[in-house]
Parts: sequence; structure tokens; C-alpha cells
Amino acid sequence: MALEPVRFAVLGPVRVRQAGVELTLGRPQERALLALLLVRADRPVSVNEIVDVVWGRRPPDHAVNVIRRHVGSLRRLLEPGLPTRVVGRWLMREAGGYRLATDGDSLDLLRFRGLRDAARQAVADESPMRAVELLTEALALWQGPVAAGIPAEVRERAGFGSVDRERVAAVREAAGAALRAGVPDAVLAELQEAAEGHPLDEPLQARLILALAATGRRPEALTTYQTTCTLLADELGIDPGPELRDAHRVVLLETPPTATAPDTPAPAPATASLPAPAQLPHDLLTFTGRRTELDEVLALPVSDHDEQRKQRSAGTVVITALGGMAGIGKTTLAVHWAHRVADRFPDGQLYVNLRGFDSSGAVTSAGEAVRAFLDALGVPPERVPHGVDAQAALYRSLLAGRRFLVLLDNARDTDQVRPLLPGTPGCLTIVTSRHQLSGLVSAHGAHSLTLRPLDAEEAWAFLARRLGAERLAGESLAVAEITALCGGLPLALACVAVRSAAHPHFPLSAIAAELREAHGSLDAFSRTDTSANVGAVISWSLGAVSPGAARLFRLLALHPGPDISVPATAALAELPVREARLLLAELADVHLVGEHAPGRYAFHDLLRAHAAELVRAHHPETERRAATDRLYAHYLHTAHTAGLLIAPQADPLPPGPAPAGVTAERLSDDAQALTWLTAEYPVLLAVINAVAQHVSPVPHAAHDQLACLLAWSLEPFFDRRGHWHDWAAAQRTALDAALRLADPVWEARGLRGLARAEGRLGLHDRSRPRLDRALELFTELGDGIGRANTHRSLGWECDQRGDLAGALRHNQLALELFRDSGHRAAQAGVLNSVGWYHALLGEYRQALSHCFQALSLLQELGDRYGQAGTWDSIAYAHHHLGRHPHALLGYRNALTLYEELDVPYLKAFTLVHIGDTHHAMGDEDRARGAWQRALAVFTSLGHSDADDVRARLRGQSERRSS
Repeated sequence: MALEPVRFAVLGPVRVRQAGVELTLGRPQERALLALLLVRADRPVSVNEIVDVVWGRRPPDHAVNVIRRHVGSLRRLLEPGLPTRVVGRWLMREAGGYRLATDGDSLDLLRFRGLRDAARQAVADESPMRAVELLTEALALWQGPVAAGIPAEVRERAGFGSVDRERVAAVREAAGAALRAGVPDAVLAELQEAAEGHPLDEPLQARLILALAATGRRPEALTTYQTTCTLLADELGIDPGPELRDAHRVVLLETPPTATAPDTPAPAPATASLPAPAQLPHDLLTFTGRRTELDEVLALPVSDHDEQRKQRSAGTVVITALGGMAGIGKTTLAVHWAHRVADRFPDGQLYVNLRGFDSSGAVTSAGEAVRAFLDALGVPPERVPHGVDAQAALYRSLLAGRRFLVLLDNARDTDQVRPLLPGTPGCLTIVTSRHQLSGLVSAHGAHSLTLRPLDAEEAWAFLARRLGAERLAGESLAVAEITALCGGLPLALACVAVRSAAHPHFPLSAIAAELREAHGSLDAFSRTDTSANVGAVISWSLGAVSPGAARLFRLLALHPGPDISVPATAALAELPVREARLLLAELADVHLVGEHAPGRYAFHDLLRAHAAELVRAHHPETERRAATDRLYAHYLHTAHTAGLLIAPQADPLPPGPAPAGVTAERLSDDAQALTWLTAEYPVLLAVINAVAQHVSPVPHAAHDQLACLLAWSLEPFFDRRGHWHDWAAAQRTALDAALRLADPVWEARGLRGLARAEGRLGLHDRSRPRLDRALELFTELGDGIGRANTHRSLGWECDQRGDLAGALRHNQLALELFRDSGHRAAQAGVLNSVGWYHALLGEYRQALSHCFQALSLLQELGDRYGQAGTWDSIAYAHHHLGRHPHALLGYRNALTLYEELDVPYLKAFTLVHIGDTHHAMGDEDRARGAWQRALAVFTSLGHSDADDVRARLRGQSERRSS
């Protein structure tokens, strides 16, 4: 007999209907369990999490049995007559827990999310009215807070508040779509209700202000703005952000918010702007303990009416461990706390691992960190100033008046942290370190919190959360011994929990005995206040894996970090890729490595330190060097291939044959090359630094050569992505290495590489002399291709000075040299450059002759990036010859290629030219459309060229009105 359909509701009171009849739910704990399963929406929930949500810190001794009884009751409620111990159709045992089978037809939460996804697609399809209809239907599903009626403490432990926030986000989206569709009153009631409940949500308040103004309630809109500004000042001590100010300006100017003003360019589409950064690592579902410390940080004065405490709202909070101990849970607590308060910082959350104590020595510098933050904040590479002080000043300016949460993990010292601190109230900075960082406390008013090892009660709760309270019952002595042997360190306890969970029939007393007999050391992390031997815990965990996995664990310490892929692991350990993948999975299963992204693995620094001790003890220097040589060769050969795929005209020195056991990754086109380079970029920088550090105390020519070759292979990627500061740092390392080699071939390339990077940074007083010297060396060496590429760089330097004739002359010299050498890919690129400079000098027919030659070669070679630039040059020449239809054809070809290659700046640059051509043809509407599209891209990039486009649009509007 077919089962009657069941409908579940959790968006409001928890309800279940079957065949149109509402079922009577059981006891409060059963309702809480059902609510948790519904909110997890067809995903399994572990028994440990259910216990924690239902009872909190002090579950009863037989909590697991109670949960089983509740599960049985729910099964029989949904399927009357179901025999005892039969699973049934709806509530199934899965992945160490339970899953309630639901879908968009049976659960209102999934229906809500499906409607919201469809509405986003409607917005992307430029159908805002359809989006309003879908979001209105989605919001109508809500009958109150998620799981209304469930006790507040249970709702908090279950994290139901995050689902409530989805409704607020949907209201914001609905209001935006309604404004765009010209029906601002469609969701006004829902918008007012949400705004009343979230008075400090600036995007929400901004939409309310616009909606009120659009429905003729301008005074109420202005009052809402003033009320919000007062609350922001009183509660957070900050001024309104740009979105709120823009809404106020619209109301003051009485500009219709549903349409673009006549003299104002259209706003960028939603997909063009960067989302607010949300970089926090994921929160652990198994987080437990640290109640005292968590209560302390949650009570910190993030806002207050008192002026002195208001200044503390921008203060820095330092979490540090006693005696510099690793593995005590600093990051875990910091991340959990950050997630708890993230909704108070709607402008975004920034995160960086400063790697202050990484045993590989690859510390993240303040400059690297601040540049990563600027990138996350949408600053294009060409807008990043030179020097850490200037970069930090720009970073502080971007955060001023906004509410950001900044998590600086694993800091070495105050100097590393100071440039990363926001400069104005409204932001929260959390810093973790093994040091006290007293400089932050004294100079910046930081609140210092020292973490201590877990006490006996916390350690018991930690293990119970992972193993179940039943497993611990009756073994209090074994639990106490395990806690003592682990020193109360969460990382060590987690290793024990994983091993214990893998052997559920082993008594904990046996686990404790194994641990007691284990051997190991970790001198770098030793403490005087505990009998813990963390090395013993890790060595004991290694005893649970195969010899191959244990060997791999040791060898991974040789990797400079921050993470490693499966193919690189295969090269390091001289293994087939399939075997490397299986061994990494084996190590991940026992938490000796973590898979933080698909196919990418990383160490905790304490585990890395122990692996470093083991690799020195078990593998002689010759074996260690052979492993690192294979690893570095893997990166070098793959980077060399990738560099030539994205820049066929480049001339890197060949890396020579790969060592035995090393195979470069297979990359078939420029898209795959860019994907690989992007994923491995931090690792490649770390490899360059690692090999450079091997020059002391005895110089090693092979390391110097590798540093040079890898840095030069990355040049096209550095330039394509605008990583000019990293480019300069890598090239300085390469030049130092080249000079140690005392070989003019390497010196010439090193000078040219650093000059190119310095030129991009505007350091022309340095770059030009280096290029002149490089040209001398290449000439003395008789290296025609080296001379040609240096002439191209000198031509670019002339262009930057406005010397177009000089730029043309250098490129013409480069063309002759490339022709003599038979380097066809380079000929194609420089032919376009010669044509471009002819065009800039007004010599349009010569320009077309050279550019069409370039295009033919580039098409033959399959260089799409070069083709795009050449089509742009051809179109530019046609435009100035008055051949506007031909110009439009060329620009559109360039635009198509730039869109396929995802090169937003050059796409916008081409759109400006398309607009110019339409304008020259008298087609003002199409000119305006192209300029508006260009402006949207430039604005999303934060590029100064946006001002030139705005000037074009203003001029057009002025001509129309005159």
C-alpha cells in the first residue's frame, strides 16, 4: 500500500501534515529533534550533535538511548503501524546519525530556497517582475521564526538563527527586485517588518528608504535615514556606509529609484560587483568546551554609549596560548567566536593565516597579507600603491566607516600584525598567536586572553561529543589518563578520538594503555607545566596507518606549504598518482592531514613540526634532497608548460629533462594553464623562497637555477593577473640567484625580469638602467631573442614616457631580430605592437598592414589573447580612417575573445572604443549603451578609467540638453 504524502513545516512552528491532517507531535525533545532534522534539510545529523543540541553541556548518562527512543516515536508517528526497529521510509540511519528524507515538495524550507534560487536567475535574466513574484511566494511560506516554540537555548545550540537570516536576505533581494521592476510597494510590508527587527542592517534600511520614497512617503524615508544614522552612532560609534548614503542622496534629489536619471549612467549589474568578502574558515560542528573563554569574548564591548568604550569597539582582541603552546585550540575558538558575531559585521569578514610559526619558515609577510586583503576588497592590481605603508593606508581607508571582522591567525609578532589593523571604530580584529603580543595590548588597547589546556570536565565533554557519552561511561579513570597523556590539548585529544572511533569495541582503558606505551617527541613545542608528550600522541596515531601512509606523512614535512595537491604529492614521494591519493585519504581519515579544498591537503603546524622531526630521523640527507628535487622539478616543469600556454611568445630558458619519477601535469590549453597557476600560486611563491633560502651556508647552483627558472616561467601569469608586487619580489630573488651564478646569460635575464616588474610598478628610474644593462649583456652574448625581448620592454618604457616614436623604433628592432631567429610566436606579438604604434602616430595604413600580418600568424598559432589585442588595433586604425563599420566588426571580435578569456579590464577598454565608434557614426543611443557597460566593469574593478567614461556620458547628456 502506497504511503500517504507527508508535508513538513519548520518556517514557523514545527508542523507535520499527512493526507491533509495535521499530526500531533510528541514531547518537547521529540519536537526539538524533528526541528533539527528538518533544518538540516535532507542531510544526516550525527548522534553527538543531536545530544549537544537537545541537552547542551550536561546530557544524561543514557542520552543516546533516549535519542533512539525519540527516533522510534517519530518513525511510528510518520508511519503508523511500523514495527519496532524497522527503519521505514522517512527517518533513516545514516553516517553515524539520522537523516529525514525531504525535498522541495515536502519541506517548506527547501521550497523557500528553491524559489529564492529561481528569483536570482530571473534577476540575472533581467526579469525583475518575475523575481518579485517568486520571492513573494517564498516569503509567504514563513509563519514565524524557524522552529518557533522550541526553547531558545535549543534554537541557539542548533544554529537556527542562520536560517532566520535567510529570510532577511530574501526580503532584501525582493525589495531590490521590486524597485527595479517599478513596483516598490509589492513587498513593503515585509520590508518594514524586517527593518524593524534589524535596525542596524544598512542594506535593509537603504532599501526601505528607497521603497518609502518611491511610494510617495518621502518624509518617512528621510526620518528612517536619520533614525538609522542615530542608531549607528549610538550603538556602534560609526557613520552610515555608502549604500545608506546613496539611498539618502536619491531621496534628497527626488530621483526616481526605479529608473536611471537622465544624466546619470546606468548602475552596474549585480553580477559585476564583488560580493562582500566572507573568508572565515568553516566552523566546527563538534566545537565544545571553552565556555568561560567564549563568554568572556562574547561579553566584550563591541558597542556602547560610553565614548571610551566606543573607541574599544575597534579594539584588537588577542588570543594566545600559555608558553607558546600549539594545538591548544586558538584558531578553533577564534573561528567559532567569529561565526557567532559575524552578523554584526555586514560589510564582510577577512581572514589570513600569517603562518608565524610554520616550521618551513614560509611566514606570510604583512605586505603579502595586506595585498591579499586589498584584492578581496576589489582593488585592481594597478591601483595598489608601492610599499607596505602605502598599501596599509589604503586598506585602512577602505575599512573606514564600515563594519568588518578581521581574523589574523597564527601571528608571529606585533610588527607582523600592526599594518593589518583597521584604523577606525566599527571593526573587530581577532588575532591568534603563541606569543603574548604585549605591544598590541599596550599600544592598541587589545584585550588579551590566554587559553589553557582543557580541564578534566572539558576534556570529558570533548571526547563525549565525538565518541558518545555511553562510550565514556564507567571508564572515568581511562578518560582521566588519556586527558593527562594528551595534556588537555584539543588537537591531541582529537587524534585519540579518531583512533577510538575507528575501534568502537576497544575499551578506553586499552586505548590509554596503547597511548602510554607510545613513543615520540616534539621538543619544539615542549612545555614545563604538563606531562603531555604530544609527539607520543601523534606517533601513536601514525601506528594506526599503513607504512606507506606513515612514510608519506614524514615526507610531507619537506613541502614548503601552504598546501599540496595529489600530483605534487606523487612527485614528492615517487608514487603513482592513484596511490598518492589513497595514502592522503588514509592520513586525512585519522586527522593527520586536512583536505581543506577538493584535492588539496595541509598540515596543522604542530603536526608539520613533528613530521619534520621524523623525516630527519628516518630519512638521510640524500633521500630528503632527492624528494625535494622531485617536488621542485614537478612544479618547475608544469609552470614552464603553463607559462608557454598563456604566452606562446615568451622565451623562458628550458628547464632540462625532468628527474626520474617526475611528470609535469598535463595542461592542454591556456584555460587549464590559468586554472593550475591560480591554484598553485601561493605554493609556487613558497617554492621560490624555499630554494632561495638553501644558499646558506653553502651556495647551491641547482637551487639558484631553479629559483631563476621558476620565477621567469611565472612572468606571464604575474603580468596577466596584475600580481606586480609579488612579481617584483620573485624577480629580486631570481636576480640575486643569477648574480651568485656569475653567468652573464642568467644575469641578463634576471635584470630584464626585475626591470619588467619594476616598470609595472612605475619605478622607471630603476627599470630603464636595468634594461640598458641587460641589452648590453644580450648583445655581448650574441643572443638575438634576448635582445629582441629587451627591445620590446624598452619600447614599453618609451610608451610610458610618451615617446611613441621611440616605442615604435624599439619594436621595429625587436621584429627584425625575431624574424632573423625564426621565432614565429614572438613575431606575431611584435607585429601587432609595431602596428599599434603606427596607429598612435597617425600612420593608419602601415598599422593595418602590420596588424593583419600579426592576425594571420596568431590565428595559425591559436593565440586567442594575442588575436584579441590585434583585432582591437585593427579596429582602432579603421576608426581613424573613417571606416566605422569595419571598426565595429574588429572591436566586436576583440570583445568576444576578451569575454571568453575573462579579461575584464581589456573588455571594458574595448567597450569604450565601441562607444566612441558609435558616437562618431551619430548613433548616440548605442554609444551610451556601450559606455555604460564599460563603466559598469570599470566601477566593479575600482579602476580610475571609470572617470573618463563618466566624462563621456556627461558630455553626451550636456549636448542633448543644449
